[in-house]
Order: sequence, then structure tokens, then C-alpha cells
Amino acid sequence: MAQRDVVFPPGRQALYEKNRYSPAIRSNGFLFVSGQVGSRPDGSPEPDLEAQVRLAFENLNAILAAAGCTFDDVVDVTVFVVDPEANFEKIWNVVPEYWGNAPHPTLTGIGVTWLYGFKFEIKVIAKLPETSQPRG
Repeated sequence: MAQRDVVFPPGRQALYEKNRYSPAIRSNGFLFVSGQVGSRPDGSPEPDLEAQVRLAFENLNAILAAAGCTFDDVVDVTVFVVDPEANFEKIWNVVPEYWGNAPHPTLTGIGVTWLYGFKFEIKVIAKLPETSQPRG
């Protein structure tokens, strides 16, 4: 098995090691980012929904930056929302702060019943800029 090229954001490696997953993997010119939630530094959920969404995007952007990317490099997005009927509008009021300009990435939205105490999670695939790809 090939060794995984893992990307860690600054200051959160212990959280990922504790939960036994990689925040992001570089592969074949793309960055596959694990779902990001609005967690505080200790891993606990931010209770305010809009603040939770902002924190999820900040956590996502820290991973993208660690790989030499920005949200402009994102080509595919999946969001998971607990009780979307009640929460979608509040979430989508925050999204434009981070989404950037058209053309936008593809999007899949999934309503779920549980996210480990969170109400929003975002998972992305980004195209790595040529300069951020490791040479092998």
C-alpha cells in the first residue's frame, strides 16, 4: 500500500490522532478533505449554529491553506445538515461569506439525524495548484 500524503492544519494534530483519521490526503493532483465541523480547539461543538458554520469553514480553510490551497481551488462540496428544514436558512446565510465567486463548486446536501453533537459538516475535494503538489 502506498503511503498516504497527509495534510495537517497547525495545532490540531492531536485531535485527529485521538479520533484516528486524517484531516486531508493529497492524491493524484487533488486534495480530499475529511468532513469539518464547527469544533472548538478541544473538539467540542460551538453551540451557536451560525458561529458553528463559520468555525467549520475556518477549520476547513486551515486545512486548505496547509496544502497550499484556498476555497477557490475546491471543485466538489458535500454538506451534512441536522434537521435541514429547521437549519438550512441559518446555515445558508453564512455560506456566502466563504463561498467565493462563480463559477461555484458542485454541491451535494444531505440531511442527517446526528453529527456527534454538531449541526453542520462540510467535506470537500480541491484541485491542488501545481506548486503545492509534492514531487516524487
